[in-house]
Order: sequence, then structure tokens, then C-alpha cells
Amino acid sequence: MSDIRTEPEDGAATRVAPSAELLERIRRQRRHALELLTVSAVGLVPWTVLLWFTLPSGYTVRQWRTAWVGFDGLLILAMATTALLGWLRHRAAAVAASATAALLLCDAWFDVSLALGTSGVWLSAVLAVAVEVPLAVFLIRKVLGMLSLAQWPPRTPLGDGDHNG
Repeated sequence: MSDIRTEPEDGAATRVAPSAELLERIRRQRRHALELLTVSAVGLVPWTVLLWFTLPSGYTVRQWRTAWVGFDGLLILAMATTALLGWLRHRAAAVAASATAALLLCDAWFDVSLALGTSGVWLSAVLAVAVEVPLAVFLIRKVLGMLSLAQWPPRTPLGDGDHNG
């Protein structure tokens, strides 16, 4: 955590070091979040293997149109939100751009994988390679650029057991 800025009445910014309690709370929340993500990733491995062996290779679905139009509507919303926040120069544009990139990669994956074995696979592959994946990579690069411009705390340990900052 970087120093906390305060604005006194005269307008001059001063820095106040965060309290030990605040640093401990941040360290604990970070550790819990990382533990949750680690357990989730490890737990997803056997689930994915189970699905590979138990799911049918083909499946008739209901509401196919609703699913795809709904997903594309969500993608439109994510793109529009990213654009709006970008025009407003709001820092939340990085979060919206990350979500948009993830949705674009999901769209490319499902478009291609669900078209395998059909005549539409080539169009799906061209759109994935020429539009969806490059746009996702562009957004990810922009987000990384925004993050590199942000003022980050020095890479010092927050407390016991936190040696990576």
C-alpha cells in the first residue's frame, strides 16, 4: 500500500503513512484472495477431467439463439462501457477493458470450437484470428500500459509471510 494522500485546507498535499492495522488487513485480504484462487484452480483440474470423460460429444440445446444473442449483447455492453470510461478518462476503464478482452477470447473460443465439423468453422476461425483475438490482445496491452503508469507502492513486505510486496 502506498502512502495515503490527504489534502489540508491550504491545498498542499501531504503524505501520511498507513497504519500497521491497515497494512495487516491488506496483507490478510491479499493472502485470502490468493488462497481462494489457488484452491479454485486446483479444484477445477479434476472437474475438467471428469467433464472430458462424461460429457457427450454432441448435445441438442434449447434457447441457442437466446444464449448467443445474450452473450453478444454482453460483449456490446462491455465494449461500450470500456469506450465510455475511456472517453471520460476514468481509471475503471482498465477493469472494463480487461472484462472486454476476456469476453472476446471466450467468444473466439466458443465460435470456433462449436463450429468444428461444420462449414462455418472457417468463417469463425478467420473472425477469431483477424478480429477477436487481436482486439483482446490490444486491450490487454492497453491495460498493462495503464497499470504501468499507475503509482504503485514500493515492493516492500507488508508483514510477516509477505515477501513479494
